[in-house]
Amino acid sequence: MRQFAFFAAMLTVVSPLALRADFSYQETTKMTGGMAMAAARFGGSRALQPHVSTVVLRGNRMAHISDRSAQITDLEKDTITMVDFDKKTYSVMTFEEMKKMMQDAMSRMQTQPEHAEMSFKADVKQTGQSKPVNGIDAKEFILTLTMQGTDRQSGQTGNINFTNDMWMAPEFPGYDQVRDFQMRMGRKMGMVLGGNPMAMMRPGMAKGMAQMVEHMSKLKGVPVMQVMRVGSTADGQPLPAASEAPDLASQMPSAGDIMGQAAAGAATNEAASRMGRLGGLAGGIGGIGGFGRKKKPAPQEEQPPQAKPSSAAGMLLMESTTEMTGFSSAAVDPSKLEVPAGFKQVESEFGRGRR
Repeated sequence: MRQFAFFAAMLTVVSPLALRADFSYQETTKMTGGMAMAAARFGGSRALQPHVSTVVLRGNRMAHISDRSAQITDLEKDTITMVDFDKKTYSVMTFEEMKKMMQDAMSRMQTQPEHAEMSFKADVKQTGQSKPVNGIDAKEFILTLTMQGTDRQSGQTGNINFTNDMWMAPEFPGYDQVRDFQMRMGRKMGMVLGGNPMAMMRPGMAKGMAQMVEHMSKLKGVPVMQVMRVGSTADGQPLPAASEAPDLASQMPSAGDIMGQAAAGAATNEAASRMGRLGGLAGGIGGIGGFGRKKKPAPQEEQPPQAKPSSAAGMLLMESTTEMTGFSSAAVDPSKLEVPAGFKQVESEFGRGRR
């Protein structure tokens, strides 16, 4: 009996839950360039204000908390809860519901005719550059994603490029809990989606996503600063990173440049639309500033001030910079991972979108 009690105690000590400690940090994202920033500045948009969130991790739950909303992911209940502090409401989506939503999107994709042949390439390179970021020594890695479509009828091509200039610091004590949480969530989502989500994609996209996963596995450390760029290049090559072409952030194409890009709109919009159905990101990007589709020019008085002409290196739709600070292994207040008392549950926006 004593032996059983001893082994039970040892099992408790070495169990995964016992080994997991609390962890938190702050994440600040702000728009730092591109057409979207010029348009937002012209309209006085809140998008120009930095978005600050606190990320807290405790056991099987992680929350991203800002002044107006929060997202709570629970790996024990397999749920994602969205909290709206302004409206005092919250909604819950299960992983199974997410699976259904993605399967429905994939089914729609499979039944629609492909007007464009698509290719998707990913790469990660270490530049050898280093610099201090908020007092922390970091090394530079550049992740590039290039999605190109070729219109089957006209042969015209268009592309959407994502370039992430990442400054990686050595692993902080406790940050391994964040990485472990992300890996466990990835495994859970993989099982929910049938073990291999990429098998649901079209061959060209699945191959590119597999490349991205392989390259991302090479990254080591903590991304204390990331400069994400989204745009297009004239030759289909990756969009230059912030460290490679810093002046690109202040350049914006004229209305004539934008209309000239409409010649390749069918292929680019096809690519953006398909990516958007998978995650919503590129689908939204495809509509920024009229890029990738034909659009009537706005009245002259509504045009935002034009910046310098876009360089031959690329057309920058959006640039954003994200910094991580305030890393802490101190105990997390459990209430930060709960819906505040008195908040009303409403239907998930994703659920309404499927109707």
